[in-house]
Amino acid sequence: MKSLSDCRLYTFVDTAYLHGRKPEVVAQQLCDGGSDIIQLRAKNSAENEVRRMAEAILPITRRAGVPLVINDFLSVAIEVGAEVCHLGQEDFFDGGYTHVSQLKDGKSNVEIGLSTHAPAQAERAIAAGPGYIAIGPIYATGTKPTAKPVTLDYVRWAAANVKIPWFAIGGINLTNLDQVLAAGAQRICVVSAILNAPDIAKACGEFKARIT
Repeated sequence: MKSLSDCRLYTFVDTAYLHGRKPEVVAQQLCDGGSDIIQLRAKNSAENEVRRMAEAILPITRRAGVPLVINDFLSVAIEVGAEVCHLGQEDFFDGGYTHVSQLKDGKSNVEIGLSTHAPAQAERAIAAGPGYIAIGPIYATGTKPTAKPVTLDYVRWAAANVKIPWFAIGGINLTNLDQVLAAGAQRICVVSAILNAPDIAKACGEFKARIT
């Protein structure tokens, strides 16, 4: 299984972009294309439905040695044995947590990833002990339409100050990817630019080649 520090291309099985495709089919295409880590994001699905999708995807990611991230549902990540759970600022800090150890029952090895949208949030998140943080949204994105872009300035700040693995996210595509890399990012999250591509595996490969 790849370590978070070795993951460069972070992709998604996002139910908002499945367009009728089965989650496990998309997961296989992402793995075939060279994705290093995959998040299951299902913002409008009930917990039992997220669990069902996770159970279908996990054998595929395991065979590929790719960590599976469950968005929001820590209980699902623990139950199915996913490697990572991703939480937003509001899920974690507004939930009263200050350190990721508070989420674990002693038996779980689930890593925690945290979203951040500003340097102060990043510093607070890093102090909480996550496996990685996300930096974004870099550009305006339909995935988070109300979120204000943090711009490349935040990427430059992260490159200079963040020592744990971090991923740039938000509106990144093949047109602006080089700018994000030039600003200091080494790990990239891509959602719609891959999931809306006519060939998911090929799109993954194009991003991976540019990043590495």
